[in-house]
Amino acid sequence: MAATGSEKQAAKAFYVSTPIYYVNDAPHLGHAYTTVAGDVLTRWHRQRGEKVWYLTGTDEHGQKIMRTAEANDVTPQAWCDKLVEEAWKPLWEHLNIANDDFIRTTEKRHTDRVQEFVQDLYDKGEIYKGGYEGPYCVGCEEYKLPGDLIEDEAGVKLCAVHKKPVEILKEENYFFKLSEYGPKLLEFYAANPGFVQPESARNEIVNFVKRGLQDLSISRSTFDWGVPVPWDDKHVIYVWVDALLNYATAVGYGANQEKFDGTFPANVHLIGKDILRFHSVIWPAMLMAQGLPLPGKVVANGWLMVGGEKMSKSNLTGIKPQDLTSHFGVDAYRWYFLRAIAYGSDGSFSWEDFTARYTSELANDYGNLASRLAAMVGKYYGGALPGAAASGEAEQAVQAGLAKAVATADRKIGEELDFQGGILAVFDFVKQVNGYITEQEPWKVAKDESPEGKARLATILYTAAEALRGVAVLLNPVMPETSQQLWESLGAEESLGALSDQLVQDAGTWGRLPAGATVTKGAVLFPRLEEKPA
Repeated sequence: MAATGSEKQAAKAFYVSTPIYYVNDAPHLGHAYTTVAGDVLTRWHRQRGEKVWYLTGTDEHGQKIMRTAEANDVTPQAWCDKLVEEAWKPLWEHLNIANDDFIRTTEKRHTDRVQEFVQDLYDKGEIYKGGYEGPYCVGCEEYKLPGDLIEDEAGVKLCAVHKKPVEILKEENYFFKLSEYGPKLLEFYAANPGFVQPESARNEIVNFVKRGLQDLSISRSTFDWGVPVPWDDKHVIYVWVDALLNYATAVGYGANQEKFDGTFPANVHLIGKDILRFHSVIWPAMLMAQGLPLPGKVVANGWLMVGGEKMSKSNLTGIKPQDLTSHFGVDAYRWYFLRAIAYGSDGSFSWEDFTARYTSELANDYGNLASRLAAMVGKYYGGALPGAAASGEAEQAVQAGLAKAVATADRKIGEELDFQGGILAVFDFVKQVNGYITEQEPWKVAKDESPEGKARLATILYTAAEALRGVAVLLNPVMPETSQQLWESLGAEESLGALSDQLVQDAGTWGRLPAGATVTKGAVLFPRLEEKPA
């Protein structure tokens, strides 16, 4: 019997993608920001017990890559191979990115399917031959409209994104009938108000489409580094048409129908706001033309700013993630940008802010709580977690606090992509537990040798340990290494099993840690920072 629609939907993976990144240079903090966000989101859904697919990769065709390779006196393919293997893949491994696939647009599994997709559109009459002349930004790989340009002091037209002069290109191209999809897109946006996020991005796109769309030039004939147009090898397919199709080719489009049906379309496309139009106008129009389902959400993050400028290699504000991880550690790096910046908004990075938040929230609030708990269980109970006596009002407040943190974090991270809000909910609970320890003063209670005193001390320490068990589960998608350290320190690995098997939605169920679990004081979760390197 064939599967019903609901059964197919239930079997579909929660599919998240990053942009595929240009390999004209090594990755910087901006690239890593989006990729870490996708990793936290997909780890969160895995920890819900869901089937998940996380895709990232590299965009390797186009004029920008060709010119970069020429400047380095190598072929475009050799340049791409070097950057991917020596810079991009190693960084994702370093940052503990648990992607399920890494797509390169020079791979045959991609290029063959791109040609098939474009050929299908051509056969359907969706593509025609014409000519075009206009201002072109090689950095964006995009013809620019007048409203997309700014002028320098000399009156030279510049790309508003890259702040570099545009080139006037004139060539014979093939065009996709994008202009015919304006009404369909507006109808889709109206029926799916959450398709483009945040709201400011949605408003921008709706207004852009309402002004009328132009047909899209989908081929280039002035250079040859790209996927050949199948019916005319004097042209290569426009790099953005090539690139967008990675979201389909990587999950089996035209090659593995079962995988494609179980994965596509993406639930969430994470992108930078400078590529918003490609993903929320051109991509859905291409899918409509081919009769394929559209993504669930296109979510644009803001720009990371340094000194008031967007972080990029071109304006010399690019910072290597390793510059920070070598000082703060990988987990703190993963935590900081999602905690400090509201996802979807621009945010400024500073070494001083990172240091202050690390010291206050990670080292003092979170790390110190874990150390104090392990030390007290070791001192008073020889490392064996005591069982709790009857919980009083103070303990019930902690239990309620954990349940609230679980519900809030699950909603904000898992559904709303409000990483900052979800992380803050967990750290508000950490502060609550610290306040509980301060008020209950277990070091004083330990001096009371009466049965009541001993029972009270046991209850206080069990409450703190059980609270930290919940915190370890909630922070595992964000900070997997330190969460694992804490999990093992609490004796939870031995008593409850692997941390990765703990469901987020069950993290607030009180009383999971058994009495007698072996609590050990391991390495400090967040060591004191050395001085900032010169």
